[in-house]
Amino acid sequence: MQPWIAALIALFIWWFSTGVIMLAVRWADRQGGAAHGMMVLAGVPLLALGVAGIITSQAGDSLYGIYAGFLGALAVWGWIELAFLTGIISGPERRNCPPGLSGSARFYRAWNTLAHHEMLLTLGLLALVIMSSGAHNQIALWTYLVLYMARIAAKLNLFFGVPRINTEFIPARLDHLKSYFRRGPATAAFPAAITLLSFALAYFIERMISAATPLEQTQFTLLAALSALALLEHWLMVVPLPDAKLWRWMLPAAKPVQPHD
Repeated sequence: MQPWIAALIALFIWWFSTGVIMLAVRWADRQGGAAHGMMVLAGVPLLALGVAGIITSQAGDSLYGIYAGFLGALAVWGWIELAFLTGIISGPERRNCPPGLSGSARFYRAWNTLAHHEMLLTLGLLALVIMSSGAHNQIALWTYLVLYMARIAAKLNLFFGVPRINTEFIPARLDHLKSYFRRGPATAAFPAAITLLSFALAYFIERMISAATPLEQTQFTLLAALSALALLEHWLMVVPLPDAKLWRWMLPAAKPVQPHD
Protein backbone atom coordinates (compact mmCIF):
# COMPACT_ATOMS: atom_id res chain seq x y z
CA MET A 1 0.00 0.00 0.00
CA GLN A 2 1.28 3.47 -0.90
CA PRO A 3 2.28 5.61 2.12
CA TRP A 4 -0.03 8.45 1.15
CA ILE A 5 -3.02 6.07 1.19
CA ALA A 6 -2.16 4.98 4.74
CA ALA A 7 -1.77 8.63 5.77
CA LEU A 8 -5.17 9.52 4.29
CA ILE A 9 -6.75 6.57 6.07
CA ALA A 10 -5.32 7.74 9.41
CA LEU A 11 -6.51 11.31 8.75
CA PHE A 12 -10.03 10.21 7.81
CA ILE A 13 -10.39 7.87 10.80
CA TRP A 14 -9.23 10.63 13.18
CA TRP A 15 -11.64 13.18 11.71
CA PHE A 16 -14.63 10.86 11.37
CA SER A 17 -14.28 9.11 14.73
CA THR A 18 -13.89 12.44 16.54
CA GLY A 19 -17.05 13.70 14.86
CA VAL A 20 -19.01 10.54 15.71
CA ILE A 21 -18.02 10.74 19.38
CA MET A 22 -19.02 14.41 19.57
CA LEU A 23 -22.30 13.62 17.81
CA ALA A 24 -23.06 10.85 20.32
CA VAL A 25 -22.24 13.07 23.29
CA ARG A 26 -24.29 15.97 21.93
CA TRP A 27 -27.24 13.61 21.43
CA ALA A 28 -26.93 12.41 25.05
CA ASP A 29 -26.77 16.03 26.25
CA ARG A 30 -29.99 16.81 24.41
CA GLN A 31 -31.78 13.71 25.71
CA GLY A 32 -30.66 14.05 29.32
CA GLY A 33 -31.59 11.54 32.00
CA ALA A 34 -29.85 8.18 31.62
CA ALA A 35 -28.82 8.85 28.00
CA HIS A 36 -25.16 9.38 28.88
CA GLY A 37 -24.83 6.02 30.60
CA MET A 38 -26.77 4.31 27.81
CA MET A 39 -24.41 5.78 25.23
CA VAL A 40 -21.36 4.45 27.07
CA LEU A 41 -22.97 0.99 27.37
CA ALA A 42 -23.83 1.08 23.67
CA GLY A 43 -20.14 1.64 22.96
CA VAL A 44 -18.99 -1.47 24.85
CA PRO A 45 -19.05 -3.62 21.67
CA LEU A 46 -16.64 -1.09 20.12
CA LEU A 47 -14.35 -1.55 23.12
CA ALA A 48 -14.56 -5.33 22.76
CA LEU A 49 -13.77 -5.13 19.05
CA GLY A 50 -10.81 -2.91 19.83
CA VAL A 51 -9.40 -5.37 22.35
CA ALA A 52 -9.97 -8.23 19.90
CA GLY A 53 -8.20 -6.28 17.15
CA ILE A 54 -5.21 -5.64 19.39
CA ILE A 55 -4.96 -9.31 20.35
CA THR A 56 -5.25 -10.60 16.79
CA SER A 57 -2.76 -8.02 15.51
CA GLN A 58 0.01 -9.58 17.58
CA ALA A 59 -0.26 -12.97 15.88
CA GLY A 60 2.11 -12.03 13.09
CA ASP A 61 3.15 -9.55 10.40
CA SER A 62 0.51 -8.76 7.80
CA LEU A 63 -1.32 -5.75 6.48
CA TYR A 64 -4.37 -6.94 8.40
CA GLY A 65 -2.30 -7.08 11.59
CA ILE A 66 -1.03 -3.53 11.11
CA TYR A 67 -4.51 -2.08 10.64
CA ALA A 68 -6.09 -4.33 13.29
CA GLY A 69 -3.61 -3.06 15.88
CA PHE A 70 -3.95 0.57 14.79
CA LEU A 71 -7.74 0.54 14.67
CA GLY A 72 -7.97 -1.57 17.83
CA ALA A 73 -5.98 0.97 19.84
CA LEU A 74 -8.09 3.81 18.43
CA ALA A 75 -11.28 1.93 19.35
CA VAL A 76 -10.16 1.40 22.95
CA TRP A 77 -9.06 5.01 23.19
CA GLY A 78 -12.32 6.20 21.63
CA TRP A 79 -14.46 4.31 24.13
CA ILE A 80 -12.52 5.78 27.06
CA GLU A 81 -12.95 9.25 25.57
CA LEU A 82 -16.67 8.62 25.12
CA ALA A 83 -16.93 7.61 28.79
CA PHE A 84 -15.12 10.82 29.74
CA LEU A 85 -17.03 13.23 27.50
CA THR A 86 -20.37 11.86 28.69
CA GLY A 87 -19.25 12.54 32.26
CA ILE A 88 -19.56 8.89 33.26
CA ILE A 89 -15.82 8.48 33.97
CA SER A 90 -14.23 11.83 34.71
CA GLY A 91 -13.37 12.71 38.30
CA PRO A 92 -14.87 13.36 41.74
CA GLU A 93 -14.70 17.15 41.41
CA ARG A 94 -17.55 18.60 39.36
CA ARG A 95 -17.63 22.17 40.61
CA ASN A 96 -16.19 25.27 38.96
CA CYS A 97 -12.75 26.45 39.97
CA PRO A 98 -13.10 29.07 42.75
CA PRO A 99 -12.02 32.57 41.70
CA GLY A 100 -8.47 33.41 42.71
CA LEU A 101 -7.38 29.82 43.29
CA SER A 102 -3.80 29.28 42.12
CA GLY A 103 -0.69 27.19 42.54
CA SER A 104 -0.80 23.66 43.84
CA ALA A 105 -4.36 24.10 45.16
CA ARG A 106 -5.62 24.87 41.65
CA PHE A 107 -3.63 21.97 40.17
CA TYR A 108 -4.96 19.51 42.77
CA ARG A 109 -8.54 20.63 42.18
CA ALA A 110 -8.07 20.42 38.39
CA TRP A 111 -6.60 16.93 38.76
CA ASN A 112 -9.70 15.83 40.65
CA THR A 113 -11.90 16.86 37.74
CA LEU A 114 -10.05 14.31 35.54
CA ALA A 115 -8.60 11.79 38.00
CA HIS A 116 -10.73 8.75 37.15
CA HIS A 117 -10.31 9.36 33.42
CA GLU A 118 -6.54 9.73 33.69
CA MET A 119 -6.30 6.57 35.78
CA LEU A 120 -8.31 4.62 33.23
CA LEU A 121 -6.12 5.89 30.37
CA THR A 122 -3.02 4.88 32.32
CA LEU A 123 -4.45 1.43 33.08
CA GLY A 124 -5.13 1.05 29.35
CA LEU A 125 -1.51 1.91 28.60
CA LEU A 126 -0.21 -0.55 31.20
CA ALA A 127 -2.48 -3.26 29.81
CA LEU A 128 -1.10 -2.65 26.32
CA VAL A 129 2.47 -2.78 27.60
CA ILE A 130 1.77 -6.18 29.14
CA MET A 131 -0.16 -7.46 26.10
CA SER A 132 2.55 -6.29 23.69
CA SER A 133 5.45 -7.76 25.65
CA GLY A 134 7.38 -10.00 23.28
CA ALA A 135 5.04 -9.30 20.34
CA HIS A 136 6.72 -8.46 17.05
CA ASN A 137 3.85 -6.21 15.94
CA GLN A 138 3.57 -3.41 18.51
CA ILE A 139 1.70 -0.79 16.52
CA ALA A 140 -1.23 -0.89 18.98
CA LEU A 141 1.05 0.09 21.84
CA TRP A 142 2.73 2.86 19.84
CA THR A 143 -0.61 4.21 18.62
CA TYR A 144 -1.98 4.39 22.14
CA LEU A 145 1.27 5.88 23.46
CA VAL A 146 1.22 8.71 20.90
CA LEU A 147 -2.37 9.52 21.85
CA TYR A 148 -1.58 9.27 25.57
CA MET A 149 1.42 11.60 25.50
CA ALA A 150 -0.31 14.11 23.21
CA ARG A 151 -3.37 14.19 25.46
CA ILE A 152 -1.34 14.81 28.62
CA ALA A 153 0.59 17.59 26.88
CA ALA A 154 -2.64 19.19 25.63
CA LYS A 155 -4.28 19.12 29.07
CA LEU A 156 -1.22 20.65 30.73
CA ASN A 157 -1.16 23.46 28.16
CA LEU A 158 -4.86 24.17 28.67
CA PHE A 159 -4.23 24.32 32.42
CA PHE A 160 -1.09 26.49 32.35
CA GLY A 161 -2.31 28.74 29.54
CA VAL A 162 -2.47 29.12 25.77
CA PRO A 163 -3.79 31.98 23.58
CA ARG A 164 -6.57 29.98 21.86
CA ILE A 165 -8.96 27.58 23.59
CA ASN A 166 -11.93 26.19 21.69
CA THR A 167 -14.73 25.54 24.21
CA GLU A 168 -17.48 25.20 21.62
CA PHE A 169 -17.64 21.42 21.89
CA ILE A 170 -17.27 21.04 25.66
CA PRO A 171 -20.14 18.70 26.67
CA ALA A 172 -22.81 19.89 29.09
CA ARG A 173 -21.74 17.55 31.89
CA LEU A 174 -18.14 18.80 31.67
CA ASP A 175 -18.95 22.50 31.49
CA HIS A 176 -17.09 23.06 34.77
CA LEU A 177 -13.81 22.22 33.03
CA LYS A 178 -13.88 25.59 31.28
CA SER A 179 -13.17 27.31 34.60
CA TYR A 180 -9.87 25.41 34.87
CA PHE A 181 -8.63 26.48 31.44
CA ARG A 182 -6.39 29.53 31.24
CA ARG A 183 -6.39 31.70 28.15
CA GLY A 184 -3.22 33.75 27.92
CA PRO A 185 0.39 33.70 26.69
CA ALA A 186 1.86 30.25 26.12
CA THR A 187 4.05 28.96 28.91
CA ALA A 188 7.09 26.66 28.88
CA ALA A 189 4.69 23.71 28.60
CA PHE A 190 3.96 24.66 24.98
CA PRO A 191 7.49 24.51 23.49
CA ALA A 192 8.11 21.35 25.53
CA ALA A 193 5.06 19.68 23.96
CA ILE A 194 5.93 20.92 20.47
CA THR A 195 9.49 19.61 20.81
CA LEU A 196 8.35 16.20 22.05
CA LEU A 197 5.79 15.76 19.28
CA SER A 198 8.19 17.07 16.62
CA PHE A 199 10.82 14.52 17.66
CA ALA A 200 8.20 11.76 17.53
CA LEU A 201 7.09 12.87 14.06
CA ALA A 202 10.67 13.07 12.79
CA TYR A 203 11.44 9.62 14.19
CA PHE A 204 8.44 7.98 12.54
CA ILE A 205 9.12 9.72 9.22
CA GLU A 206 12.74 8.55 9.30
CA ARG A 207 11.59 5.00 10.04
CA MET A 208 9.01 5.22 7.25
CA ILE A 209 11.61 6.34 4.70
CA SER A 210 14.16 3.70 5.74
CA ALA A 211 11.60 0.88 6.11
CA ALA A 212 12.84 -2.44 4.75
CA THR A 213 9.38 -3.75 3.83
CA PRO A 214 6.03 -2.29 2.71
CA LEU A 215 4.47 -3.46 5.99
CA GLU A 216 6.99 -1.49 8.04
CA GLN A 217 6.44 1.51 5.80
CA THR A 218 2.67 1.34 6.34
CA GLN A 219 3.10 0.98 10.09
CA PHE A 220 5.33 4.02 10.46
CA THR A 221 3.24 6.06 8.02
CA LEU A 222 0.19 5.57 10.25
CA LEU A 223 2.17 6.58 13.34
CA ALA A 224 3.68 9.58 11.55
CA ALA A 225 0.24 10.76 10.45
CA LEU A 226 -1.10 10.41 13.99
CA SER A 227 1.88 12.33 15.40
CA ALA A 228 1.40 15.07 12.78
CA LEU A 229 -2.25 15.43 13.79
CA ALA A 230 -1.27 15.68 17.46
CA LEU A 231 1.32 18.33 16.58
CA LEU A 232 -1.29 20.26 14.56
CA GLU A 233 -3.71 20.09 17.49
CA HIS A 234 -1.14 21.83 19.66
CA TRP A 235 -0.28 24.50 17.10
CA LEU A 236 -3.99 25.34 16.86
CA MET A 237 -3.75 26.47 20.48
CA VAL A 238 -1.72 29.47 19.31
CA VAL A 239 -2.52 29.86 15.59
CA PRO A 240 -5.89 31.56 14.85
CA LEU A 241 -7.49 29.06 12.46
CA PRO A 242 -11.20 28.05 12.42
CA ASP A 243 -10.56 24.40 13.31
CA ALA A 244 -14.06 23.99 14.78
CA LYS A 245 -15.49 23.98 11.24
CA LEU A 246 -14.02 20.51 10.75
CA TRP A 247 -16.80 19.00 12.86
CA ARG A 248 -19.54 21.63 13.26
CA TRP A 249 -21.47 20.36 10.25
CA MET A 250 -21.76 16.91 11.87
CA LEU A 251 -23.46 18.22 15.00
CA PRO A 252 -27.20 18.86 15.34
CA ALA A 253 -28.20 22.46 15.54
CA ALA A 254 -29.22 23.84 18.90
CA LYS A 255 -32.91 23.86 19.62
CA PRO A 256 -34.44 27.20 18.61
CA VAL A 257 -35.77 29.37 21.43
CA GLN A 258 -39.55 29.65 21.19
CA PRO A 259 -40.81 33.26 21.39
CA HIS A 260 -43.12 34.10 24.28
CA ASP A 261 -46.61 35.31 23.52
